Parts: sequence; C-alpha cells; structure tokens
Amino acid sequence: MANKVEIVNKKAKFEYTILDRYEAGIVLTGTEIKSIRQNKASISDAYCVFKDGELWVKNMHIAEYSHGTYNNHEPKRDRKLLLHKHQLRRLESKVKESGLTIVPLRLYINEKGIAKLEIALVRGKKEHDKREAIKKRETERNISKFFKL
Repeated sequence: MANKVEIVNKKAKFEYTILDRYEAGIVLTGTEIKSIRQNKASISDAYCVFKDGELWVKNMHIAEYSHGTYNNHEPKRDRKLLLHKHQLRRLESKVKESGLTIVPLRLYINEKGIAKLEIALVRGKKEHDKREAIKKRETERNISKFFKL
C-alpha cells in the first residue's frame, strides 16, 4: 500500500507501565475501514473491556466517512476485537485477579490491507513514576542537543 496508516496512542506510554503486548483484529464496517485509511481515527481515550468472554474496545473514535450515505457508521460505537481463545482467557484472568487493564497502543493497516489494533496489558503509573519519565526524557533531549553542537 502506498498510504501508510498508523494511529498511535501517545498518552498510553506515559500513563501506564506496559507489561505485555498483543496484536488483535477488529470487526469493522465498510465505511469505518475507509475512514481509517484516510487517517481519521483516534484511540487516545480508548480502553478494552470483556463482555461475555469477548474483548471489546470502547470509546475509539472513527470519524464518519465523508462519502458515506444513509448507512454510515456511528463514530464511537463499541467494536469487537479478534484474538485467539487462549489469549483471551489469559488476558481475562490477569485483568480480574490483579487489577490490570487493557489499552490500545496503535491502530494500523498491515501489508495485506487488514486493520489491526496493537493492545497492551498495562498497570497504571504512580505520580512519582511519571515524574521520573519526564526527567529521563529531558536529560536525553539535553544530551542529544549537546552532542549536536
């Protein structure tokens, strides 16, 4: 594909400690995939929940397709994620027992033209962890500026 689509959740790496990553397929309608191909989606406020043993992504915004007709999709509807059964069972048990959560990290289209969502099992960071991340980022930035001179 000539058009490279990659929508990233920048807030997730700052807010959470990433423990494990998974690649999941998404059940989409025709107008949703067309909007994603135009980079008109946002996953910054999205999160995943289990309903009846299935994993669903909530609050993921995919803008309505500009050339869609009366059968255009709803922008913030819940979308089902596709994973293997053993992955679903492992994720569900970890979320229930230890208070972890599942967040989308990036939405992209693979080389076959299929939309994929990279999700992660995460633990929320405390305030002091966030301060350490900011400090580390600033020192790396200062070092890179120093060596460019």
